[in-house]
Amino acid sequence: MKLTEKISYIKGFAEGLNLDENKDENKVISKILDLLQDMSEEIEELQECYDESVEIIDAINDDLCEVENLVYDEDECSDDCDCCHEDCDCEDEENPMYEVTCPDCDKKIAVTENQLLYGEIDCPDCGAVLEFDFSDLDECHQEDCDCGCHDNKHLGEDDLMS
Repeated sequence: MKLTEKISYIKGFAEGLNLDENKDENKVISKILDLLQDMSEEIEELQECYDESVEIIDAINDDLCEVENLVYDEDECSDDCDCCHEDCDCEDEENPMYEVTCPDCDKKIAVTENQLLYGEIDCPDCGAVLEFDFSDLDECHQEDCDCGCHDNKHLGEDDLMS
């Protein structure tokens, strides 16, 4: 049942009580019901606008994904994979995925290297902020280091702090 229908039901119920409209209390109740009716109509209009906006944003996002694929000459990894969405769990050599575990809810989360290098993400399950510190990777204490630690290409689970 929609809000406007619920308010109409309550107004009909109040009218069925045959309240004396000359009493101040009943005048207030009548005005409150009118206000609720106006508010419910406004809320339904806002909901319709919101739904339309979401549809438009989804269409724009799909179009932008196609443009990005054309401009950057990206191949889609499969027919059922939409690489433009952050919840995509496809893996390729250019965009490796890493698995981290949220310390609060113990949920495993797949993240990209860019998300790790950003320094923090919110856990999609519990909302906790997971922070990543790679400052030790930038400071190699070995002379003639050939491990590649300065290019941040070998991030492992041991390197992640949360």
